[in-house]
Amino acid sequence: MTVSTTAVLHSEWIKVRSLRGSLGSLISVFVATVAVTTLVFATVGKDEVEHGDDLLFGAFYALNLGQIAALAFGATAVSCEFLNGALRVSLAAVPDRNLFYAAKTAVVGGCALVVGTVTTFTTFLAGQAFMGSDALGLGDPGAVRACVGGGVYLALMVLFAAGLTAVLRSAVAVLSILVPFLLIVSFVLGDVAGSAADFLPDRAGQQALRREAVGSLGPWSGLAVTALWSAAAVLAGWWAVRRRDT
Repeated sequence: MTVSTTAVLHSEWIKVRSLRGSLGSLISVFVATVAVTTLVFATVGKDEVEHGDDLLFGAFYALNLGQIAALAFGATAVSCEFLNGALRVSLAAVPDRNLFYAAKTAVVGGCALVVGTVTTFTTFLAGQAFMGSDALGLGDPGAVRACVGGGVYLALMVLFAAGLTAVLRSAVAVLSILVPFLLIVSFVLGDVAGSAADFLPDRAGQQALRREAVGSLGPWSGLAVTALWSAAAVLAGWWAVRRRDT
C-alpha cells in the first residue's frame, strides 16, 4: 500500500492539533513569551533602557521562557508515538518509516517556525510599545533580522528536542536533560569554558537576537551551529526509528 506524502503530512498535522500536550506546549510558546514580555516592560521598561547593554537582545528577554515551552512541544509531539503502542498503529498506516519520520519532523518543525516567528515579532512590538521615545522599531538595525532569526532559533530547538525524543522515547527524559542544561549548565560552562561555550546550541543560536555579535560567532553563523546540533539530533532520531523494533 502506497501512502501519499500529502496524506501523511495531514495526519501528522491532525496529531499536533488533537494532542493536548503538544498543542498546549505550542500555544504556550506564544503566550508565555508575550505575557512575560508585556509584564516586564510595562513595569521596568525604562530601566531596561538605562541599564541594558544590548537593547535589541533585551527586547527578547522572555524568549528564554518561550524556548522551554518550545522544547516541551518538540518532545511531546514525538513521545506520543511511544505511548501505548501508538507507533505500531502509525507504522501500520505508514509502513515507510522514512516517510513517517520525515513527515513528523516537517510538521513539527513547520509549526514551530510559524508560531516562533509570530511570537518573536509580537514580543518585540509588545515590549517596545512601553518604551516611549526610547523604543526600537522594525526599521532599526538588526530588528527584523532578530525577529526572523528568533523564529528560526525556536524551530531549531524544537527539532533538537524532537530528535532526542525519538532516540530516548521519553519526553520526560529529554526535558530532564535539556531544561537544566539550558538554564544552568550553559551559563556555568559559559563562565568556565570561554569561547568554546559559544558553540553550545542555545548560545550560538541566540546570537541572531543581538545587535552586535558577542564572541566568535555572528547571527547567521550562530544559527548555523544550532542547526548542526538540531540536524545531528534529527538524524540520530531517524536512525533510531528505522533500526529499532516498535
